[in-house]
Amino acid sequence: MSGCAPETPSTSAGDADAVTWGELLARGYREIGDRAMRDLPIYNEALSVEAVGFRRFNGSMVGIIVTPWFMNVVMPASAVAQAVAGPSLRIRFPAGDIEFSLSEVGQMGRIASCSLFSPMFEFADMEMARATAEAVFAELMLPSDSEEAVRRREPPTKPIDRRSFLRGTLTEKRG
Repeated sequence: MSGCAPETPSTSAGDADAVTWGELLARGYREIGDRAMRDLPIYNEALSVEAVGFRRFNGSMVGIIVTPWFMNVVMPASAVAQAVAGPSLRIRFPAGDIEFSLSEVGQMGRIASCSLFSPMFEFADMEMARATAEAVFAELMLPSDSEEAVRRREPPTKPIDRRSFLRGTLTEKRG
């Protein structure tokens, strides 16, 4: 999958399939949460399980799963890991290469996932977790050479040079 050009976002039948796959995966994680995670100290009771942003991408499906114990970028491994023998693989996204781990999730089978947050205690509520997942997904799909990505990498202020510091002529304004 590495080196493939990204697909253009769309609202095709493939995207509907991706949303359905994400919802099935979320259902599987809800069952895992109810059965095995709820009583563990890493479980954030303020959160629930939700599939965020699922869509088609380079012949596969990708999105973010938010749970009370983690937030991961996930894909079905069948489409991306056919020839992979190890426990991980790199997948090229518009923003750059991302390292994924391979695992089994109940009836969903083999998936590729990239951990974003775990545990989830920095999220006070589901709205905050969902907004973070949406922002991360948007960044993942933003081409690294796009005008927006380049603008975001520029420092917001000029760096302070030693000469200005020693002369006391700093131009940086503090709010």
